[in-house]
Amino acid sequence: MLPPHRVVSVSSSFHARSIAIDQSITWYLIVGALLLSMSLMASLLDRLPISPAMFYLPVGYILGPAVSGLINISLVQHAELLTTLAKMALLLSLFTVGLKLRLPFRDSIWRLPLRLGVLAMLVTIPLVALAGMFMFNLPLGAAILLGGILAPTDPVLASDVQIKDVGDRDRIRYSLTGEGGLNDGTAFPFVMLGLSLLSVPSANAYINTYAMLHVAWGIAAGLVGGWFIGWLVGRLVVGLRLRFHLALGMEEFLSIGLIALTYGATEAIHGIGFLAVFAAGLAIRRIESTNSGQQELHPARHRGVVDIAPTSDKEEVATHPAKASAYMTETVLGFNQQLEQFAEFLMVILTGILLSHIGFSPAGALLALLLFFVIRPLSVALALIGAKVSPLQRRLMAWFGIKGIGSLYYLVFALQYQWLAPAGYRSSALAPHISAMVLTVVAMSIVMHGISSTPLMDMYQRRRRRQKNP
Repeated sequence: MLPPHRVVSVSSSFHARSIAIDQSITWYLIVGALLLSMSLMASLLDRLPISPAMFYLPVGYILGPAVSGLINISLVQHAELLTTLAKMALLLSLFTVGLKLRLPFRDSIWRLPLRLGVLAMLVTIPLVALAGMFMFNLPLGAAILLGGILAPTDPVLASDVQIKDVGDRDRIRYSLTGEGGLNDGTAFPFVMLGLSLLSVPSANAYINTYAMLHVAWGIAAGLVGGWFIGWLVGRLVVGLRLRFHLALGMEEFLSIGLIALTYGATEAIHGIGFLAVFAAGLAIRRIESTNSGQQELHPARHRGVVDIAPTSDKEEVATHPAKASAYMTETVLGFNQQLEQFAEFLMVILTGILLSHIGFSPAGALLALLLFFVIRPLSVALALIGAKVSPLQRRLMAWFGIKGIGSLYYLVFALQYQWLAPAGYRSSALAPHISAMVLTVVAMSIVMHGISSTPLMDMYQRRRRRQKNP
């Protein structure tokens, strides 16, 4: 017979294990129900004039503490885990964007994503910072940090505005897709500058005498290092397949391995890893376009230059001199796009849960309207001065400054550190205030851009057809 105190101890332990098991079962039920629902509703959502993200967001909010309380995640307490998840999603997205951009760099269309990804961002950040200081009473460091967080754009969250296939030359889709690949990396120095002004020791390199040299090296090392690794690995795989019939299959391992290697190697030499992963995707695509030349895109795939249907002899295609690089690139892209959809699902659900935890911000709503209707149009107008785009294209590029995974990543990345506000500001209140503003802006972008993307792009395509066929 157990003593009474042992009976109570065993009973408490059993009760605690029961609660843990119940919570585990709840997680399985939630995840399983959501994934099955999306699988069954995918065709229906494709026919509706909304993006899938618009469905994910309210589901996440309902799961959070504001409604059901089934999932409660704290931004600050779980910042490290959230940073890891958001980084994985962002790296996957950047590599996928690079794989989609097939046109050679000598093509004049490349000037548009460069203008938007660099020049427009350099206008957006100081304007957001000024609004943060004079409209929302933020200290300089927090205002610059807010600008850096909200500068990246994310075309993945509105599929109608991203490239449809690798031969797509539409100026709007090519510009917005390329912009999303560039500014997620080029915003990093500004985020670090904001953190350095908030007295984060690890960010001090961005305010010392060699700050500009540090930034220049980070950008150059990221782009050159990423391109070199992507080119080297791509050439190695294609060479092994052509000469020795080795390295066949396992494109899933190739994709994830190349992303991880590129990011790790570039960060090790103090380059910007996000730019490196984007450049690695461009390098892989460049190998394909050089080898494939101007072959017509396969009509059955609407995406690539070879048929990789299940009925084809995959080994024969993978080792064909004219098709090996195309096969490698397309299979990697196909795998990445599937992962990208899962990452979008996870990140938007997470955004809804976090917003449910921290609450909707009226200041964030005001900033969102200012950003969408004033700051973004002004920055795009300045960036596109002299560019060969129609007024309609210019207006649509200005509208589709979509906020998403990049902004979420930089927010949770910054929350890993302890901020020290200057005298007159409460440091403890600064992080929750900025977090609520950023999440509100991202949520409003998902809704407003998700609703408008399909009708606006349909209108744009109708006008293009009328102009071609008067």
